[in-house]
Amino acid sequence: MLDMTPKEHYERKALVINPAKTCQPIGAMYAALGIHGCLPHSHGSQGCCSFHRMQLTRHFKEPIMASTSSFTEGASVFGGGSNLKTAVKNIFTIYDPEIIAVHTTCLSETIGDDLPTYISQCEIPEGKYVIHANTPSYVGSHITGFSNMVKGMVNYLSKNTGTANGKLNVIPGFVSPGDMREIKKLMNLMNIPFIMLPDTSGVVDTPMTGSHDMYPAGGTKVEDIKDTGNSKCTLALGSFSSEAAAIQLEKKCKVPYEGLNIPIGIEATDRFMNKLVEITGKEVPYEIEEERGQLVDLMLDCHQYLYGTTVAIAGDPDTVISLVEFTLSLGMHPKYVITGTPGEAFTTTIKDMLIKADIKDCIVKNPTDTFELHQWLKNEKVDLLVGNSHLKHIAKAEDIPLIRFGFPIMDRYAHQYFPFTGYKGGIRIVEMFINAILERKERDTPDEDFELVY
Repeated sequence: MLDMTPKEHYERKALVINPAKTCQPIGAMYAALGIHGCLPHSHGSQGCCSFHRMQLTRHFKEPIMASTSSFTEGASVFGGGSNLKTAVKNIFTIYDPEIIAVHTTCLSETIGDDLPTYISQCEIPEGKYVIHANTPSYVGSHITGFSNMVKGMVNYLSKNTGTANGKLNVIPGFVSPGDMREIKKLMNLMNIPFIMLPDTSGVVDTPMTGSHDMYPAGGTKVEDIKDTGNSKCTLALGSFSSEAAAIQLEKKCKVPYEGLNIPIGIEATDRFMNKLVEITGKEVPYEIEEERGQLVDLMLDCHQYLYGTTVAIAGDPDTVISLVEFTLSLGMHPKYVITGTPGEAFTTTIKDMLIKADIKDCIVKNPTDTFELHQWLKNEKVDLLVGNSHLKHIAKAEDIPLIRFGFPIMDRYAHQYFPFTGYKGGIRIVEMFINAILERKERDTPDEDFELVY
């Protein structure tokens, strides 16, 4: 006779369905694009490089330049040293970059290629540079790859010459060029000299000029990366994407660092501004105070609609942490918060926020995937879903408005030009939230019965 007694619950551990992340080399490639005159190089098969370029191209709607070692069966067996040496020689001869930033792929990591030795044996022209980062796709996520590449920049280039430059280093995290421009704007308004590393503004958000520039005007110059070792302090925005490089810079060049959340939302931006005042002693100008006041005014105007609104948030850990804090500031109610990037700091930080806000029924999990998020939403829906383009099928199936946020966003345009950071970015987030809620109310309520309350 069959035993029909219910068995214990089995948790899915060895299978990921629709991951809430992508692979390390994409983050490394994006970070490398933030160096002026740099050509990212994928040390692996040609298909890997094509996929990584495709993802970045579809997100930014810009041509992404990168090269590859083009592994074949021979390289898979005997190693990719010959491929890399030939590639470096050809790249400098044909494309003439100032620097090549090499990142590894699953294949080169699995066979154990010794990148430092290979690079030391390459023909590198005088005044040119080759750096590298190990970025196996089966470990971490694109955020890990971004972090590893920025750390690689510090390893190879940063130097302490003994002459202080009086500048502040800013590692902005895995954010868009619009966000980097906003962070730089705030610092420029305070007349603070700084070095941003990396800086993709002016690289993946370039204007149409009628001609193609292999190396656009933007990006952090190599000389400035070297000079980061002479700065007075480093601000690492986002522990997952920025802290490793800041720690390495402190060890190598004795530059102290401060870790902060990415300045998304009013509280995180307040902490960023207060830290700038604390480090530099400079005052916050009226232009920034005015922006903050506008954000506070908008938050008050929308409070009756945002208060108690339930939300599910999925994405990269650093941006999700700041966004959860902002939704709590708006009186919203996070129900599900996930990321695909591993790391205990994610759940610990968010759970502390939820305890402070007296929210007890929010599920916070990492790493996990969007398939599990969809299962939760089928059991209990939310009012808003926040995340990248891959969530649109869930939003459609469950009839939940989707606020596109994070990476990748492939089915909308112009997002790379507008910030989510700073007070201006906070205004944009509130505008997206409130208009999605009002559109849903208008759809579900006859016109004669729906009226804005002020």
